[in-house]
Amino acid sequence: MKKKRIFIILIIFIILIIIFIHIAYKISNSGNNISKSDKFDILNISSYEALIEVQVYSNRNTNKYILRQKYLKPNILKQEVIKPENIKGLTTTYDGTNLVIENKSLNLKDIYEDYNNITGNNLSLVSFINEYNKAENIKNEETENEKVIQIEIKNSKNKYERFRKLYIDKKSNIPTKMEILDINQNITVYILYKEIKINKTSKDDILGV
Repeated sequence: MKKKRIFIILIIFIILIIIFIHIAYKISNSGNNISKSDKFDILNISSYEALIEVQVYSNRNTNKYILRQKYLKPNILKQEVIKPENIKGLTTTYDGTNLVIENKSLNLKDIYEDYNNITGNNLSLVSFINEYNKAENIKNEETENEKVIQIEIKNSKNKYERFRKLYIDKKSNIPTKMEILDINQNITVYILYKEIKINKTSKDDILGV
């Protein structure tokens, strides 16, 4: 009973994080050659694995999370909380049909069959790619070391999640960071890619089967 109660609290906590990010939070043209028609590898990936540091900004404070994400095209996704300690090990896994929320340290597990709302994870790299493929307003910029792609999410009803920016290292052609910005172009969510592997993740790596 005690374990079940802790698990319910953890589930509520995660739901609150998702709701908070979704409700509270959703570069000028420079003439470079990046466009939807270009063969731009990071926008056509088949899989990725990343260790990310996430900072969520509000008017009162900043909350920080370290997450490990794994993705395989078209819709297999796993996310594990590394930090903070109070929810460490909390894992959400979507196998294309079912959503599993699990905390192995507490020996707790909940399964949602035929779950079809996984696209709400706006912290994932694939969410940027999906929005990019739908976006009409795309701006590109180059710095000395990075390419920057900004997209506007015009249909978003959330003024705190109106723009997204993806920064890509010129040499490696992999992401270094992503920003979610409000209607005034203020950063509301900052994602730093501490580690990332592109097109090297299998179904077994994610689902362990």
